[in-house]
Amino acid sequence: MFGLGWAEIGALIVLALLVFGPEKLPQAAAQAGRTLRNLRRMANNARDDLRAGLGPEFQNFDPADLNPRNFVRKHLLDDIEEDWNDKPKELEPATTAPYTPDPVVDELGYGELPPYDSEAT
Repeated sequence: MFGLGWAEIGALIVLALLVFGPEKLPQAAAQAGRTLRNLRRMANNARDDLRAGLGPEFQNFDPADLNPRNFVRKHLLDDIEEDWNDKPKELEPATTAPYTPDPVVDELGYGELPPYDSEAT
């Protein structure tokens, strides 16, 4: 949860007990829960108002896509990751004959020089 281990959670609980005291801690936790719920509701309402104002063309609009990191990940890297994560297709049997090199027709004898093309060099 939020990258916190048991030691950090325990330290936060002890700190909360020291700051608020055992009798006021439940009230502070309830107030924090109400505040978080109100913030979440306000964010959802703002997102819904933005979608309604943009029209039906932007029903799939997500404000998190405006973050450059998310934009690059969504539009550029998703296709690459899908290609990399695909299972390899089984190799199809070869439909053509295997490669065989052409036989050497003219072999040079011992001491013979190969033909020289002065225009090629």
